[in-house]
Amino acid sequence: MATRSVSRVGLAQRALNVVGDFASAFPARFAIGVFFLLIVAFTLLLSLPVSRAGASPTPLADAVFTAVSVICVTGLATVDMATFWSPVGHGIILLGVEIGGVGALTLASILGLVISRKLGLRAKLMAASDGNPLRIQRGAVAEGQAVRLSEIGGLLATVAISTVLIEAAIAVLLLPRILLQGIALPDALWQSVSFSAMAFTNTGFVLSPNGLAPFRGDVWFLGVIMVGVVLGSIGFPVIYVLTRNLRRPKRWSLHVKLTLVTTGILLALGAIAYFALEFGNPATFGRMDAGQRVLQSIFLSVMTRSGGFSTVDISQLNGSSLLVTDMLMFIGGGSGSTAGGIKVTTLAILFLAAVAEARGHSEMEAFERRIPTDVLRVAVSVTLWGATTVAVATAVILQVTGAPLEFVLFDVISAFATCGLSTGLIGQLPDPAVYVLATTMFLGRVGTVTLAAALAARTQRRLFRRAEERPIVG
Repeated sequence: MATRSVSRVGLAQRALNVVGDFASAFPARFAIGVFFLLIVAFTLLLSLPVSRAGASPTPLADAVFTAVSVICVTGLATVDMATFWSPVGHGIILLGVEIGGVGALTLASILGLVISRKLGLRAKLMAASDGNPLRIQRGAVAEGQAVRLSEIGGLLATVAISTVLIEAAIAVLLLPRILLQGIALPDALWQSVSFSAMAFTNTGFVLSPNGLAPFRGDVWFLGVIMVGVVLGSIGFPVIYVLTRNLRRPKRWSLHVKLTLVTTGILLALGAIAYFALEFGNPATFGRMDAGQRVLQSIFLSVMTRSGGFSTVDISQLNGSSLLVTDMLMFIGGGSGSTAGGIKVTTLAILFLAAVAEARGHSEMEAFERRIPTDVLRVAVSVTLWGATTVAVATAVILQVTGAPLEFVLFDVISAFATCGLSTGLIGQLPDPAVYVLATTMFLGRVGTVTLAAALAARTQRRLFRRAEERPIVG
C-alpha cells in the first residue's frame, strides 16, 4: 500500500512538472488552454438542471455563450440573466466572473503563493506573462517594464487584496441605496455583492430582476458603480504603483502615466460627445434635465471602458453615438486590467508614433522617457489583429442573419472588447451566429498578441539581415 501511494505521488509530481515546464516554456499557449478548459468546465456547470430556474434543460448554445461571457468577463447574454438562472446558477456565474476578472494564471500564482508562502521563478514568469504581452516570448526581457519581475510577488498581493477590498467597499456603499428600495436585507446583500463584482470586473451582468431601473437617476448609486468600473479598468499594475507612490507622481512608471492620462482624456471626450449627440434625442437624454444629461453622459462614457452597464436603450442611440461607442469600446481599458479592447496604452503608443513622425523624430518619447520600437510593433499588431477579428466576425454574422450593419458591428465590437453593451441583437441571433460571437469574445479576452504567440512554434533569432528597401507608404 505504501509503495502504491508513493508511486501515485510520484506520478502526480511528474505530471505537475510536465505542466509547469510547458507553462514556463509556452505561457501563451498555456494561458489559452487554461481559459478553454475553464469555459468547458463552466459550460458543463451551467448545463446542470440545478443551474436553470425552469424545468426545461439549458440549450447548448446558451450554456456555451454564457460560459464564455462569464470567463471572459464580457457581460453579453443570450438569455435574461436574472430570471433564466437559478440561485445556484447565479453563484456559478459570480464565481466564474471573479476567476475571469483576476485572470486564470494570476489566480493560480496567488494560490501558490498563499499555500507555499513563496513564489518561484516559474510562477513569476507565468504571472508576468498573464499581465504583460511583451513577456510572452522566450529569452531575456529588458527590465524597463511597468512592473519588474522582482515585483511580481507584490503585484500578486495587490491583485488579491485590492480585489477583495474594492469589491467589499463598493458593496457596502451600494447596500443602503438598495435597502431604500424596500428590498429585504438578504436580497439586498446579494444584489450589492453582485453589483460590486460586476462593476470591478467590468462584466456588467445584472442578476437582479429589476436591474438598474430603480437607480437610473440615482447619482450616488451610479457614481459608485462608475468608480468600481474605472478602478477595474485602469489595471492592477497601475493600482500596484499608486498604492505605493500615490503622493509621489515622479515615481510613477511611464505605463501608469500613459494609462491615467489617456483614460482621463477618453472619458472626458466621450462624455462631451454623448452630451452633444444625444442632447435632443427624446428616446435617450432628450427629456432629461441638464443635471441628468450630464450624469448619463458621463455614465455611458465610463461604461464604454468595458463596464457593460446601461441606463438607456442602446438601440435608441443616434447612429453617430453608436459610432462613437464603437470606437471607445474598441480601445477599451488599461493593460493588465479586467477590461478588454486593444487597451488605452496601445492607442497612446500609436498616437506618440504619429507625433514623432510628424515632428521628424526617429524615436518616440513621453514624460521624458524613450519608448523602444518593439513596443510600437506590438501596438500595431494588436490593433491590426483586433480590427481583422472584428471585420471577419461582422461579415460572417451579417451573412448569416442579414441584420443591420450598425447593430451587428456594435455587438461584435462589444464582444471583442469584452464590454457587454448591446443593441439587443444577441437574443435574436441563430445558433451559428451565437458561436461566432462567443469565439470573438474568446479572442478578445485572451488577446491577439497572446494568440499569435501561441500559434508560433518558437521564437527564432535570425543570424543574418536581408538587404533594405523602402516601399512607398501613404
